[in-house]
Amino acid sequence: MAPSKIKLNKNEGSLSLEYSDGSHFTLTGEYLRVHSPSAEVRGHGKGQEVLQVGKKDVKVANLEPSGNYAIQITFDDGHDSGIYSWDYLYDLATNHSQYWEKYILSLQQAGKHREANVQVVQLVDPKKL
Repeated sequence: MAPSKIKLNKNEGSLSLEYSDGSHFTLTGEYLRVHSPSAEVRGHGKGQEVLQVGKKDVKVANLEPSGNYAIQITFDDGHDSGIYSWDYLYDLATNHSQYWEKYILSLQQAGKHREANVQVVQLVDPKKL
C-alpha cells in the first residue's frame, strides 16, 4: 500500500508515513536502518542476514523516490543501498512491535548492543584461575 504522505523529520531523523485509510506511523532512523532491505543487511539468501549493531543514533538524512513504487533512504552513517518499496514500508510500520522485539532479542543473544562503541567485558573470578 502506497503512503498518501511521506515526511522526513530532519530533527529526529525519522520518517512519518500517512495512509489513505487514516493510519499514521513514525519510524526511527535506527529501526529503518537495521531493517534495510539491502544485501549488506539481508545478505544474499536465507540465513545470510547480518545483525546490525551500534545503530541507536543513526538518523534518516535524505529520501529519494525510486520510480512510483519505492524510496531510497540515505542514513547519516552513509548507508544508502536499500530500496524501500511501499509494501515493505507498510509491513515495517504495521509489524513494528514484532520486528523490534525480534531485533532486540537477536542483539541480546549475540551479546551486542544498540549503542556504538560498547564492549562487553566478562569478569573472571581470580580464584577460578
